[in-house]
Amino acid sequence: MDIIVVDHPLVGDRLRTLRDSATDTAGFRAAMDALGTMLCYEAFRSIPTKRVPVTTPIVETTGVAVDGVPLVVPVLRAGLGLLDPATRLLPGAQVGFIGLARDEESHEPVSYLCSLPEDLTGRHVVVLDPMLATGGSLVTTLETLAARGATGLTVVCVLCAPEGIEAVRESGLAATLVTATIDERLDENAFIVPGLGDAGDRLFGPR
Repeated sequence: MDIIVVDHPLVGDRLRTLRDSATDTAGFRAAMDALGTMLCYEAFRSIPTKRVPVTTPIVETTGVAVDGVPLVVPVLRAGLGLLDPATRLLPGAQVGFIGLARDEESHEPVSYLCSLPEDLTGRHVVVLDPMLATGGSLVTTLETLAARGATGLTVVCVLCAPEGIEAVRESGLAATLVTATIDERLDENAFIVPGLGDAGDRLFGPR
């Protein structure tokens, strides 16, 4: 698995805003949107392309076009914070949804929604999941996609814990992981340290 940590001053600035407990909902959403744009831009480097004819005002030439219909899959609910940036960059992409909640006692993912095409063979699939903590939810998502024929999966995360990265690496299901940072560790409640709290709650309010 290739791990790409996007090292850019603007990435660092938006990440600081997301970490800050004083950032309100509007500020958090705006920072997530901006950071998501930068991360998705990097993640889409591997998207399949093709050469197509183009007629400019001067001559006939060729240009680059996205080949096929990519699928972006936000992991609900926090993944919705990365969906707008992804579809702005790839307006022709289709969107699938996977809903997973964390059991607060076992820390294991519990599925409550799966809305995906039945056959993903040959599709370019990008998973949007801001927080990679234990890796349980993301590995479950990757397994669901792989069961439908998806390969070479790309994952976009805002921040990751080393434990989660190792779990995804061991699954062998992700080809590329793009993130803004790799944090220190998980605490006793499986929250990322230093982290930014619960991304879903900060985007949309407590459940």
